[in-house]
Amino acid sequence: MSLFRKCHILNCFLIDNNGFILVSKRLAETGKFFGAVEGSVMTQLLNMGMFRRVTMYDYQAMCKVPYHHHSGARPLLSPIYAFLAAVKWLISDFLILLLEFNMSSFWHSDNLADAKAVFHHSHKSTPTAHKHKKHDTLQPCDTEYPVFVYEPAIKETNGLIECGDCQKMFVAQQITSSNLLLLVTDATCDCSVFPPVLLDAKEVKYILPYAAGMHGSLFARVEKSAAVAIATGVESMA
Repeated sequence: MSLFRKCHILNCFLIDNNGFILVSKRLAETGKFFGAVEGSVMTQLLNMGMFRRVTMYDYQAMCKVPYHHHSGARPLLSPIYAFLAAVKWLISDFLILLLEFNMSSFWHSDNLADAKAVFHHSHKSTPTAHKHKKHDTLQPCDTEYPVFVYEPAIKETNGLIECGDCQKMFVAQQITSSNLLLLVTDATCDCSVFPPVLLDAKEVKYILPYAAGMHGSLFARVEKSAAVAIATGVESMA
């Protein structure tokens, strides 16, 4: 309990056996993975064997399909395409004017001025209306992601982490008869030189054995054909 009394000058965490923060003096850290908050301490706990990394697989994941943007410079290569685009733009603006004003009052000066203002407004807004919107397309895939598991054989540990200009102290202790751990770290030492330990999933890329077999058989056929050609050439010379 003495550790809890000092939590006003230290960073105190209550984490579960998978490294997720259950209690922290900063409410925004609750529910996050401890390695994302204290990467240096989590790395040290892994090196000490208090936690171990396990790779898990998700065979029902969804991955983003790379977005290929269509080049806007391609139509410039065709003058016919540019001419048709200009005609289409003029016709569309003319139809907008017809819909905006009725033909009976179109020739009044006030409406003509309004029509000119609307025309200029539509002319300015036209380029922004044709901007491409990026849509994320998902496709089924397999992913792998890390899971960290506490080793109950180690009940308590502590250490110092070299963080350049300072040393970061930490203490980890298992709470009796539970799957929880109390972690206390030094709040004054900035150890951001260590990267965070994240739980990001990565897509698994498979190399089909059938494709590899085809590549090998193709290479064998080419090698055999070359050997036959060399043998034929030698016989013809003889």
